[in-house]
Amino acid sequence: MAENGTVVTEFILMGLQLWAELQMGLFFVFLVLYLIPIGGNLGMIALIQSDGCLQTSMYFFLSHLPFLDICYSSIIVPQLLETLGTDQMIITFEHCTIQFFFVTLCASTECFLLAVMTYDLCVAVSNPLLYATAMTPQTHLGLVARAYGGAMVNSVILTGCTFSISFCKSNRMDFFFCDLPSLLKLACSETRSREWVIYLLAFLVITTSVSVIFISYLFIIRTILKIRSAGGKAKTFSICASHIMAVALFFGTLIFIYLKGNMGKSLGEDKIVSVFYTVVIPMLNPMIYSLRNKEVKEALKRVLNRMRVSQVE
Repeated sequence: MAENGTVVTEFILMGLQLWAELQMGLFFVFLVLYLIPIGGNLGMIALIQSDGCLQTSMYFFLSHLPFLDICYSSIIVPQLLETLGTDQMIITFEHCTIQFFFVTLCASTECFLLAVMTYDLCVAVSNPLLYATAMTPQTHLGLVARAYGGAMVNSVILTGCTFSISFCKSNRMDFFFCDLPSLLKLACSETRSREWVIYLLAFLVITTSVSVIFISYLFIIRTILKIRSAGGKAKTFSICASHIMAVALFFGTLIFIYLKGNMGKSLGEDKIVSVFYTVVIPMLNPMIYSLRNKEVKEALKRVLNRMRVSQVE
């Protein structure tokens, strides 16, 4: 532990200490939970890139989600596996900074990307005849570039604000990766002004994205209500269903962690929810978009049929 007046150069991750007796079991559980989403998300990217019927704007945006999910898992889970497998709970200050930066970058990008996907879906459902004109390949690239660019700016500012704080009281972090609330609890300098900036930025990113999603779905719902046939309504709703599930899972956990604060919430809840959005959601997203999407299922059947034909030949 760092004493008062000593600058912290490393942190000790204590988040899994209470589960020490389950260490090896947890190692294999998290290893499986890491390999499954890596395989599923790589498969989703390969499927979208290889099938000509999926070369549309919707799947162009969708191909970025599995990439972000892979990044999420790869930023956090290998560190977690190293801690469980070697009892090495130390993470350097530099490594912690890099991990925090990329976790924030991925989270911010996914917020913006889900908003962009909803806007794209809104244009496709509300104005199908004008869609090709409104959503050109240049527009798609521009929207994705803005999502990554905005996330980069947000991540740079949040990382700068967080790691310009003095950490000298303790270096024992009651968490399993470098997370914002846990880092702020270790600060020995005045953090109120920085916390205002940090939480204001988090609030702006989440509320801006949620607002775009909410307004877009209002237009989508209005369009669905105008459709006279029950079959047409069901078809349109099925297109939106997988996206709604992904949005609800991601923003629900993110809001719980970053906008709820510390009121009525324990560190144990933080850890469970953090495992959910960094490990479980990346595993669920490929299943959501494959099992709930008719076009993806048909593309998968075509790929499997081509594989069978090539094996016979």
